[in-house]
Amino acid sequence: MSRQHGWFMAPLAWAALCAGCTFVQMEPGAAQVQVIPLGQSMAGCRMLGEVETSITARVGPYQRNRLSVRDELETLARNEAVGLHADSVQPLAEPDGGQQRWRAYRCGNGAR
Repeated sequence: MSRQHGWFMAPLAWAALCAGCTFVQMEPGAAQVQVIPLGQSMAGCRMLGEVETSITARVGPYQRNRLSVRDELETLARNEAVGLHADSVQPLAEPDGGQQRWRAYRCGNGAR
């Protein structure tokens, strides 16, 4: 393998390795935020706002692992919920191209 060829392959190898990596860290307090499934009734909860989460779903020509992307979007929503003093978040739709909208709620002691 020529030296020039090695320089070309290194970024591709890195991108392939990181396709499943997680880059988003959970903020303090976010672990206590409940994630309510899409479409489940939020009766008894007060909506505090909406947030849009966004991450990189593609690294160069490689699509990142869908589960990793979904997990990171959820973590970002939980992080945002802490700032809104919400104890629950619910997606408004499935992730789309590394983006997802959520509603943040306060459900009280009985957070689902």
